[in-house]
Amino acid sequence: MAFLSLAERSRLIAPSATLAMGAAAKKLKSQGIAVMDFALGEPDFDTPANIQEAALKAMRSGQTHYTPPAGIPELREALADHYTKRGLPTKAAQVVVSNGAKQSIHNALMAVTGPGDEVIIPAPYWVSYADLVRLTGATPVIVDCPESQGFKMTPDQFRAAVTPRSKLLMINSPSNPTGAVYSKAEMEALADAVLETNVGVLSDEIYEALTYGDVTAHIFATLRPGLAERTITISGVSKSYAMTGWRIGWAIAPESVSKFMGDIQSQETSNPCSISQWAALEAVVGPQDDVATMKKAFVARRARVLERIAKLPDVTCVPPDGAFYAYMNVSKHFGRTLGGKPIKDSTDFCMTALEAAHVALVMGSAFGSEGYARMSFATDMATIDRGFDALEKFLA
Repeated sequence: MAFLSLAERSRLIAPSATLAMGAAAKKLKSQGIAVMDFALGEPDFDTPANIQEAALKAMRSGQTHYTPPAGIPELREALADHYTKRGLPTKAAQVVVSNGAKQSIHNALMAVTGPGDEVIIPAPYWVSYADLVRLTGATPVIVDCPESQGFKMTPDQFRAAVTPRSKLLMINSPSNPTGAVYSKAEMEALADAVLETNVGVLSDEIYEALTYGDVTAHIFATLRPGLAERTITISGVSKSYAMTGWRIGWAIAPESVSKFMGDIQSQETSNPCSISQWAALEAVVGPQDDVATMKKAFVARRARVLERIAKLPDVTCVPPDGAFYAYMNVSKHFGRTLGGKPIKDSTDFCMTALEAAHVALVMGSAFGSEGYARMSFATDMATIDRGFDALEKFLA
């Protein structure tokens, strides 16, 4: 008899597919195999120097102790000011700083959902959404938003998904994995549908600074009167400032919700890393030149990726309007034999591409939509070209 048998909730979740593919790629690398790794959504840039200096200054000035659970007052005030200037009147008390946007999402779900509740999730969706919902005891309701509608949820789809148990809608624009960005009109139409119901919204806006061309990301809570009272806005420094390892994200929520989220955090992790918080403060209030430089690189990489995808046999891709992912439709290769193996789904495609071509992608099934493979172009041009050279040979 096992004295430490796992709790029932252990059956509710699986390891993150993106991290699992990243680990598989690293295992091959450890064997001396050159792997073109497009699995992780992690910018390859170093954290800007001014942010690094702010961290060093914080260490040297003794900022190495516990902080308030919801974050240092200076960072919460700066974020409140940041959102207020962007049209979302925010008090510092509404801001909860966490160990990355992923913990912010977890805290938000723990605060407002539980057994018997339903959470509406448009698919494709980021891999962790459904599992984080299940951990609260709530039920994820997955709504398929196909490529033909730009991978975006329509108001009618939302209305059809609502039941008396619906508690929350989770949206992500710009989107991981598709790069889709809702236009202002599309978001307003969805907002109007939400306001017809008693459903709240968790709006994951972590890629808000990364849009292309004339496309603009919008803060969902600002679109209609009354939305802010029922919306939790999530963001962080990981993607825009190349600070994935610093682990700082935040939530903007109604005060009663933010207070409880802070209480949850006080029991879970005490507080986010003190040094990282001071670094994040510099990211938010300091010069933004490096953000513009990184975005310029992503623009060029996106163009190269789309150019190379166009040359792959039987692979298509809706051009991403934001984030740094290409969500490739590889379904025409199902039923073929590639790398000596039969390909029946996106998992077969991606695992065989890794084994035979040494190209790491993430299967669409991990994002709730079979038939696709996600490629992160948050890497250098040379790696992108080597990866596509290998994919061309693999698919030939």
